[in-house]
Amino acid sequence: MGRAKKVVLAYSGGVDTSVCIPYLKHEWGVEEVIALAVDLGQGDELAPVKEKALKSGASESLVADVKESFVKD
Repeated sequence: MGRAKKVVLAYSGGVDTSVCIPYLKHEWGVEEVIALAVDLGQGDELAPVKEKALKSGASESLVADVKESFVKD
């Protein structure tokens, strides 16, 4: 089994996960890193996260809005 060419990274926007993006690409040969942040109701805190992930080298940056299901479950 070879290494993954596409990775979905649970992305917080902090230093650790921001450094993981270029690390995965350069050290592990990952071609596509998709950064996924989860909105649990943090408000404006997630606004810059998508842009930061893209600037760090992510191919795509997504924010999943799970507030409603998080509160219910």
